[in-house]
Amino acid sequence: MQRRHRPRWDVLLAIAAGGALGSLARYGLTVAFPHPRGGFATSTLLANLIGCLLVGGLMVTVTDLAQPHRLLRPFLGIGLLGGFTTFSTYVLDATDSALTGHPGLALLYAVVSVLGSLALVVTGMSGTRALRKLVTVRPRQSG
Repeated sequence: MQRRHRPRWDVLLAIAAGGALGSLARYGLTVAFPHPRGGFATSTLLANLIGCLLVGGLMVTVTDLAQPHRLLRPFLGIGLLGGFTTFSTYVLDATDSALTGHPGLALLYAVVSVLGSLALVVTGMSGTRALRKLVTVRPRQSG
């Protein structure tokens, strides 16, 4: 027998609110760091790198730490950071650079985007765990 899932409107609203905020933040980066067609897409690169750093920190926070509110992960992880990062745009930017006669720039952009994003997810996870160790209060041992 198949179970029917009822939509959880509060989760969908949390994702939608986070997505709207993340998309606005990415648009702000685009306005702050515009690039010409075929040029190095600094705003897209920054959005993806910053987003990956924050995803790493968020995943450690919601999995390793205390019980977060059940809407925190959908709001931040799927909504906010999903709306902020834009890997589909990264592919279009790299393709556009190659098609406008800048294949070297396209290759550099693609490599920095992928390797930088992966490295920053790991950095976000490691940094969050290190920060957690620093702020954890340890009882004094009497001796």
